[in-house]
Amino acid sequence: MKIQKVTDPAFIPYGKVITDFPCQDILNAMKETPVPEDVIYVASCKELEECESAKTAAESLYGGMPVQLGYCNGHNKLLNAVEYHRDSEVNIAATDLVLILGRQQDIEEDFTYDTSKMEAFLVPAGTVLEVYATTLHYAPCHVDEKGFQCVVILPRNTNTDIEEKNVTGEDRLLLARNKWLIGHKEGGLPERAFIGLKGENLSID
Repeated sequence: MKIQKVTDPAFIPYGKVITDFPCQDILNAMKETPVPEDVIYVASCKELEECESAKTAAESLYGGMPVQLGYCNGHNKLLNAVEYHRDSEVNIAATDLVLILGRQQDIEEDFTYDTSKMEAFLVPAGTVLEVYATTLHYAPCHVDEKGFQCVVILPRNTNTDIEEKNVTGEDRLLLARNKWLIGHKEGGLPERAFIGLKGENLSID
């Protein structure tokens, strides 16, 4: 894939770079988090949430809403799925990483989505991003063999377990709280995940 920069105009529909959020304490705490050979996601990490900057995230970035600070780390070069929330997600790149992004507006009426519409963006280490609620995204990709580390800030309880139900419509995509997901058949996803990505399982290689 062509990899663009988050400072390029092409990134504007997907989110924005936040330049006034000091978070060195969070980045320091991220140095102690694991980087497995696959991908690990922790929705709420006590060590990150105890950082002084975590309070600022709740007060400023989310307007006083309760938030959770977690991380997504590991090694990955594939899309595998897309997800969206009902609110923005804030990412802090602890290492260089690549995000593959799309637009919720391009999801078809039957909840399928063509991966050829997605774009890839390099996020340099230390960058703080707001990823809009309407932006399709999933696990970051690494740019070197050391792997990637990414802080994930979301409203409290997002991505936590939800009771399974027999549902119709958009609710079929609901895989966890505040997490609507469309998977690729080659993505190695849980059996109950909705498989609706058409086209290639994109790779940044």
